[in-house]
Amino acid sequence: MLKKLLLVSALFIFTEFIQAQDCITCHKNVTPNIVTDWQLSMHAKSDVDCAVCHGTEHTSAEDVAKAKLPTVETCANCHEERVAQFKKGKHAAAWAAMKAMPTIHMQPMALIEGMKGCGGCHKIGIKSEEEIKQLRKDGSLFGNASCDACHTRHTFSVEEARQPQACQTCHEGFDHPQWEMYSNSKHGVRYLLKQTGVLPKESSAPTCQTCHMQNGNHEVRTAWGFLAVRLPMPEDKQWASDRATILQALGVLDMKGQPTKLVDVIKAADVARLSQEDWQKERDKMLKTCGQCHSENFAKGELLKGDDMIKNADHLMAEAIRVVADLYKDGIIKKPANYPFAFPMLLTFHDAPTVIEQKLFVMFLEHRMRTFQGTFHANPDYALWYGWSEMKRDLTEIKELAAQMRREHKK
Repeated sequence: MLKKLLLVSALFIFTEFIQAQDCITCHKNVTPNIVTDWQLSMHAKSDVDCAVCHGTEHTSAEDVAKAKLPTVETCANCHEERVAQFKKGKHAAAWAAMKAMPTIHMQPMALIEGMKGCGGCHKIGIKSEEEIKQLRKDGSLFGNASCDACHTRHTFSVEEARQPQACQTCHEGFDHPQWEMYSNSKHGVRYLLKQTGVLPKESSAPTCQTCHMQNGNHEVRTAWGFLAVRLPMPEDKQWASDRATILQALGVLDMKGQPTKLVDVIKAADVARLSQEDWQKERDKMLKTCGQCHSENFAKGELLKGDDMIKNADHLMAEAIRVVADLYKDGIIKKPANYPFAFPMLLTFHDAPTVIEQKLFVMFLEHRMRTFQGTFHANPDYALWYGWSEMKRDLTEIKELAAQMRREHKK
């Protein structure tokens, strides 16, 4: 019996080996660099061949459609712990968060489902089986695996994913220029000098992963979340009022200050901390990380400066929102029918119907983001000139535009 089992096992391994060699022989001619990348990978060294991820049904150029395209569940077969962490984090919710944006359906398909715009980064989010079927039906066959957003196929390198450049593709530009802020900060400069050999490898210099993926944790969470709004409300009455105004303009609170159905969406997408305990947990993790290089009192003081910048930015932002809301109230701007109440919607992006509303969206999603993100990323230029200074100028322009619109309305 034992001999028979050993024989069956040997035949199975031999068959798998032959199939793998067939894949390699063919793809060396068809897609040679894919083969090279796989041969460089830990998968190749661990005998994880093509069939493990792509199945065995595709055997020739005539049946390419039978090749299975992996999803996050494919990776979970071997990387269960990391996938479980990923599923609890914000990256896993990226696709759902994108789809929840009010006017996302107004963008060209290539940018969203085609993954050449928002979808190009938000594809890291997990998609349901139905969503994947629909994407494939619409001709968008690739980009559903999530993990390969950071561990580039087919090397799937852990070492690559640990480098700050792995984050660069998505964390740059308009509303989240973390790469620019980090790479120009003292933290980033020192690490890039380590990469080029100017500084010794032993030198202290954090990467994005050092601060946001402690010990390789794939949840990737922060205390303030992406939009820097949270619950409960602060004790400071002015800040509480300002934050309430912002939450109303996000559609999270109604005109009476009561939570709307969007709170459930925020909970599901995990884009904000909704309890003091959740916020403090993430803050404590960050303090522990900072403490590897800095004293505790220095780290606390620096993070408190970031909190204070959010407070000050919120005050400017709330004033600008109220200026535009008053234009709705006085009938100078017609409220779009799809807005839930007489408040501007900050997340309509460039689809906001008037110039003043578009200026408000830019103030919120570009300049407010840079104000607090620049502070937390230790980049003074972004915190001031690309952030706070721009917000001050935005507010001046919004007030002037509103005054002009009122004058024209009286004519």
